[in-house]
Amino acid sequence: MMRSGGVFLGVAAVWLIIDQLTKAYFQGAYALGEVSAASYGLFRFRLVHNTGMAWGLFGDSTFLLGVTSLLVCAAIVVAFVFYRRLTGHAATMLETCALALVFSGGMGNAIDRFSQAYVVDFIDLTFIDFPVFNIADIGVTCGFVLLIAGYLVASRSEGGLCEASCVSEGVFQGSACEGEKSESEIRTDLLSADDAECGENGRSS
Repeated sequence: MMRSGGVFLGVAAVWLIIDQLTKAYFQGAYALGEVSAASYGLFRFRLVHNTGMAWGLFGDSTFLLGVTSLLVCAAIVVAFVFYRRLTGHAATMLETCALALVFSGGMGNAIDRFSQAYVVDFIDLTFIDFPVFNIADIGVTCGFVLLIAGYLVASRSEGGLCEASCVSEGVFQGSACEGEKSESEIRTDLLSADDAECGENGRSS
């Protein structure tokens, strides 16, 4: 638990720092609404201040969304601490990193909402009509995907180990039964041999 806790804190801290540094950079280097002169393949940079959610949902609900983010982050910490009880297995490295990414993403956007009353977004996809987003959003999205994948892999591995254990136990029990059967057969053969010997002695006398 101590090791996984260190991984959780480390990943969350690194991702949160990257998120805050990139937001600070684009806040200082770009004017609101400014688009980068160059396009970088699938995306470009455009500075946006978002007071709601993606696609304009819950506009001007910054404080409420900030509180929601904090509640989600608290729930993630609780889920991480009691992960074995909730899922039946200890959090794997993949699941730990996934939870840390979701946590840091939620915290990054919550910091924006409480300190500036908006979220700083700057990554604009060029190949699809999609809301502008940031590093924190990437952490939340990728974290959820990795968490689902990690849970499925861990559950399948645990099921395989259980099946192997059952098979091994069955083989052991089968071998034990065969051993008992062999001893029984030996006793039967000995008794048959004694009966045969007694019969021969009776005929000879």
